[in-house]
Amino acid sequence: MKKAVIFLYLIANLFFSAFNSDILAQEKSTNLMADFSLFYEYNKNNDAKSAIPYGWKVINTDPTNFLKYKIFQKMEDMYWFEHDSTDIDDASKEIIADTTLHLYEVAMKYEPEKIGYYLAKKAYVLEVWKKAPAPVVIEAYEKAFETDATIPNYYKDRLGIIYATNAAEDNDYKLKALDLYSKLSEVEPDNALWIGKIENLASDINELVDITKKSWDLDKSNLEKAWKYASICIKAQELEKAKEPLEFLTQQSPEVINYWKQLASVYEKLDQNDKALSAYKTLINLQPDNRDNYVNVAVIYKRQEQLSISRGFLQKANNVSPDWDYPYIIEGQLYEQAARSCEFDFMAKCVYLLAVNTYRKAAGMGGQYASTASDRVKALSNSTPTKEDYFFRKLNSGDTIKIEGSCYSWIGKSVQVP
Repeated sequence: MKKAVIFLYLIANLFFSAFNSDILAQEKSTNLMADFSLFYEYNKNNDAKSAIPYGWKVINTDPTNFLKYKIFQKMEDMYWFEHDSTDIDDASKEIIADTTLHLYEVAMKYEPEKIGYYLAKKAYVLEVWKKAPAPVVIEAYEKAFETDATIPNYYKDRLGIIYATNAAEDNDYKLKALDLYSKLSEVEPDNALWIGKIENLASDINELVDITKKSWDLDKSNLEKAWKYASICIKAQELEKAKEPLEFLTQQSPEVINYWKQLASVYEKLDQNDKALSAYKTLINLQPDNRDNYVNVAVIYKRQEQLSISRGFLQKANNVSPDWDYPYIIEGQLYEQAARSCEFDFMAKCVYLLAVNTYRKAAGMGGQYASTASDRVKALSNSTPTKEDYFFRKLNSGDTIKIEGSCYSWIGKSVQVP
């Protein structure tokens, strides 16, 4: 009997303890809701001084159920408003700054998905309100961007300004600023502000070349830094220096068209024709429907006096773009070049006539080079066969003249007597 009584006593204690806990929990929840309601009303009426204490009661107890009402953002707004008030002294501003930093630390625990935002605002408070040392502010901003790359560019620009302002021989801030603004310019290529920031980092273009090179040298596997160095070299007309990063880029990313285009152009401008040809032919494999690459190859072969091969690539350009007049301009130049390199005799005049006929075809297409083609027709008017040339050879209008001879064996075409 005694054991039964004890058992009932224990059961009763457990029941009343649980009952009391539920009551306390309900009271706590009710009080928390009341505190939040007061906070919300005061905040809605722009009464920050009355709202903030109730806000902290909720935050210090358990703000979980009130996150959807943006309790941390509302508290933040009030502190920012109070800090910027003209009626507040410096000592009070300092207290607000420290309290706001604490608010962000707490907010990050409850809203980890917004940690990047809070870190960026923390960095700003350290920079602008607290006037913290540059290394402290830089570390705070860098941590924010490492956490969240989507942080607004305004804060990234602030970091860039701090980098640039504090750049010195014993730190890498100038390189970091250049890298930051380079990335911003890639994201927003039409924003002239970022390009201006990059240019302002150096006293002249040559220093910018040195800066970008140093940046790449310190991170040699970084494709973005290699591209930036190459781009600045090209802009500075330092083509010999541009080769190294472009060759690296084409090796690391052989499918990227723009890397090959820039490398081919650099080789060509440096008169490294064999390498330029190889690069352009790689582009042809990557872009078989791009007419420009065929013409670029043709122009190099023309320069090397390999006229037959040059014409072959011009014909490929025509196959890709039949209505394009430019390949005919180059073809006409091939015939002129052949005629000039040989004795000026009747056959040379016939080759000039072939050039004239080719230019006329280009002019008749009415394209971009129509005027150029017409000018060449006029310029060669005294180089083609005369009536006497035809008369003494007993050639009549409509007769066909085959282009032949050792100088012109590659041509394989004919002209007709006008």
